[in-house]
Amino acid sequence: MKTVDYKELITAMEDLEKEKGLKKEYLIESLETAILMAYKKNFDSRENAKVTINPETGEMHLYTVKKIVENVENPDLEVTLEEANKIDKKLSLGDDLFIEIVPKDFGRIAAQTGKQVMVQKIREAERNMTYTEYSDKKGQIVSGIVQKVENGLVIIDLEKLEGYMPEKEQIPTEKYYVNQNLKGYVMNVERGPKGTPQVTFSRSHPDFVKRLFEFEIPEIYEKLIEVKSVSRDPGYRSKVAVYSSNPNIDPVGSCVGQKGVRIQNIINELNGEKIDVIEWNEDPSIYIASALLPARVLAVDVKEDKFAQVIVPDDQLSLAIGKSGQNARLAAKLTNWKIDIKSETQFRELLEAKKDELSEVSEEDVEGSNADDSEE
Repeated sequence: MKTVDYKELITAMEDLEKEKGLKKEYLIESLETAILMAYKKNFDSRENAKVTINPETGEMHLYTVKKIVENVENPDLEVTLEEANKIDKKLSLGDDLFIEIVPKDFGRIAAQTGKQVMVQKIREAERNMTYTEYSDKKGQIVSGIVQKVENGLVIIDLEKLEGYMPEKEQIPTEKYYVNQNLKGYVMNVERGPKGTPQVTFSRSHPDFVKRLFEFEIPEIYEKLIEVKSVSRDPGYRSKVAVYSSNPNIDPVGSCVGQKGVRIQNIINELNGEKIDVIEWNEDPSIYIASALLPARVLAVDVKEDKFAQVIVPDDQLSLAIGKSGQNARLAAKLTNWKIDIKSETQFRELLEAKKDELSEVSEEDVEGSNADDSEE
């Protein structure tokens, strides 16, 4: 079999090894298997065949392999020792006899199959490299261009693959359109039905806000300030708790920036979503009071099972709770505490009611005691 047609194939394999990381040995093994399958299919062969490729020259050989036996039952798979020794006298019973065959048009079939296998392996390598690349980006921010908006699903062109932003990962106050530039958070990377990587893209995830803070605020990127927690009502409001162990750093001021420039960049990216930046504190009462900003808190009584009773001035109650309970809900998510908010008046009424209950109980005890004395 001519080698000149296959030398280029070896060169191509070596190039693939350098560029795509595909081992030449793996490619040769894949090619041998593919050519063997092509041979059996094209020539309807029931023989035990084998293809070998020289890794240096690309020279290909096709053999039919027969087992040496005393009595032949299947001529396609077996041969007698006498017949085998006519080809190689060193062989004995139980050995395999390799008989080279060169069927008509085999060279063309081999070359065609080789090309198909190379194309397939290149695609597999590219898919694997892309999958690895985007798996490493999981939890990070990537940029893309909106390719299609259809049935609530936004498809984003990420250059090497497509990102999918389901409706629940979108900001409800945003409208998306074709050719729009978007930043988003890589939630997950999976292999599709054909092995193509699929990226779940999110703009509503709380960690999207966290990553934007890291991007816009150098002190966070440099780990001088830590984002402790984020709670979010996408499109409307976020609360971000920050902390610095360095007493010379004002974590809230650093995040807001001079005249609010730093935080404004993040707000713009989130299409006007309001952001409350508060300072984290290991004391839960201080932390919870800060989390309820912009409302002013008078007192926080922390109890067991991470439950806190919060007292606010009468005129601050609606602000502390927020529209549809938003402020209280976000504060609870941020701190991971259950929060019950009451105004001063509500709290006094509660205390009065408890005093009345205690008085009633005391009177009953006295009456019960007098009754016992009269019986005696």
